[in-house]
Amino acid sequence: MCNSLVNKYNVAGPRYTSYPTVPYWNNDTFSLKQWKASLSKSFNESNASEGISLYIHLPFCEQMCTFCGCNKRITKRHDVELPYIKAVLKEWNLYCDLLKGRPNIKELHLGGGTPTFFSSENLEFLIKGILRKANLTEQHEFSFEGHPNNTTREHLQTLYNLGFRRVSFGVQDYNDTVQKAIHRVQPFSKVQEVTLAARAIGYTSVGHDIIFGLPFQTKAHVAKTIELTKTLMPDRIAFYSYAHVPWLKGNGQRGYKDEDVPTGILKREQYELGKAMLSEAGYVEIGMDHFALQTDSLYHAMQNNTLHRNFMGYTASKTQAMIGLGVSSISDSWYGFGQNVKGIEEYYHLVNQGIIPVYRGHILNTEDLIVRQHILNLMCHFETFWSDTSLKIDQLKDIVFHLREMEADGLVEFYKEGLKVTEKGHPFVRNVCMAFDVLLQRKQPSTRLFSMTI
Repeated sequence: MCNSLVNKYNVAGPRYTSYPTVPYWNNDTFSLKQWKASLSKSFNESNASEGISLYIHLPFCEQMCTFCGCNKRITKRHDVELPYIKAVLKEWNLYCDLLKGRPNIKELHLGGGTPTFFSSENLEFLIKGILRKANLTEQHEFSFEGHPNNTTREHLQTLYNLGFRRVSFGVQDYNDTVQKAIHRVQPFSKVQEVTLAARAIGYTSVGHDIIFGLPFQTKAHVAKTIELTKTLMPDRIAFYSYAHVPWLKGNGQRGYKDEDVPTGILKREQYELGKAMLSEAGYVEIGMDHFALQTDSLYHAMQNNTLHRNFMGYTASKTQAMIGLGVSSISDSWYGFGQNVKGIEEYYHLVNQGIIPVYRGHILNTEDLIVRQHILNLMCHFETFWSDTSLKIDQLKDIVFHLREMEADGLVEFYKEGLKVTEKGHPFVRNVCMAFDVLLQRKQPSTRLFSMTI
């Protein structure tokens, strides 16, 4: 990759798991009543035809991992498990009462935090409580995030028996210096053990999460991590950029210096090396920073043009409505977003009062919906179009103007009423999306909000 392009386009920008991005939500005019109406509308439109997605946030971790930007509560006390699960089930009951219909679940994902902080018995209690008030679509998919150090065979077997067929393990990096810096010390043998156990039990998709750009990480570190990963050949790999945002509270990233973190050209060289090694091993790049074997459902979704992206990242299937349960979870009705309170005690208080614990959100207007579709097209398919009058907006001339320099640099190509991100431009797809982000163009942030795009 041309170093001058990296220097030119390596700016702070959103990751676009949603649009509008959270800092641009209209919280001042948002209300819980609006959110309920938005979700009810979406549920009535889509539940019977495609079902809904369910994300459950399990926030507890036994230790702080400094690469992680997720909402978590650090504790070694496991008596917190059951009260939290009971609160989540109360929240689920509130949504079931609101929707006035039995939800058809197409996707269910357990994230965190550390889902495998919870015992297998308590996870079984949670899932059975969810399913008691729902049906499953014919092609449903259950998945969870596992920590290699504490995911047991009992966890894997219990969740498999409940219908889980996909698991992703957080690897990050296999080198001692990096692992100590990010407070995530785990030997390759642990990852190997849980990967082989998942396959023996019958999981059809085992994923590994790997990060580049970590503190003290070098190209040699990345090469070693990819080489070890290739000996296990997980079905899919998330190979993504470390977001260095030390100004955010509670992430522990002030424990090392800015100069300890590779940036710009060095960071991109790590990605290009890893990408080349993965490609040589038979992995196909999916969207941005994801790779899959040709036997995995994520690859088939890309081939069939059904790849979708939401707050959980890339997914092989789309649902219009996604309900997030638990502290800090974000729900998406397509017409609106709603985020739960971030404090566990406040969360308990609200659900015990019979109140859906959403504290902020955004109801999308017509312009938002159009821009959202363009950004989704770009992030999933590297192209978008406006030949359909429903995808035309007043700002189109300004958007095209912002992209002309990228066209001159060979990153995008225009065709009649549409554009395509070139292969050369794939690493800069977030920058392309920023040109469509009319809210960002109208008001650039006055403080640091986003990580760097490269």
